[in-house]
Amino acid sequence: MSENKIYTIEEIMGMLPHRYPFLLIDRLEVEVPGEKGVGLKNVTMNEEFFQGHFPGNPVMPGVLQIEAMAQTAGALVISAVPDYQEGGKSVLFMSIDGVKFRKPVKPGDQLRMHVEKIRERRNVYVFKGQSMVDGHVVSEAEFTAMIIG
Repeated sequence: MSENKIYTIEEIMGMLPHRYPFLLIDRLEVEVPGEKGVGLKNVTMNEEFFQGHFPGNPVMPGVLQIEAMAQTAGALVISAVPDYQEGGKSVLFMSIDGVKFRKPVKPGDQLRMHVEKIRERRNVYVFKGQSMVDGHVVSEAEFTAMIIG
């Protein structure tokens, strides 16, 4: 639970129930445990959603960018729970606000989801997030999630 910890895909899979094709983070960089971190998604042409979104002009769906932010926040919160490896904890979306999509995300991009907790009350967390490619904001949102289990 130390600061500046990097979690691998195998460790993330121990935190989140998501699996291919819906696990949307490849690495988690914790800056402040349970509070602030960065998820990383290497976007490749092999993603299933590119088959239909859009043929000849592949663009990562905006809703999946927001989901990737939420998964980053969920893994960040779970990683700060002692003995998270024993499982039993899940994170559920409750609301999404202030969503903005600024630029398309294409195959070959590295999507970096910067998330920061802005409020917490019992098992409900509010995060703000920005997804970035090459230092440019491509999407942003504020979202609320609940930890259960």
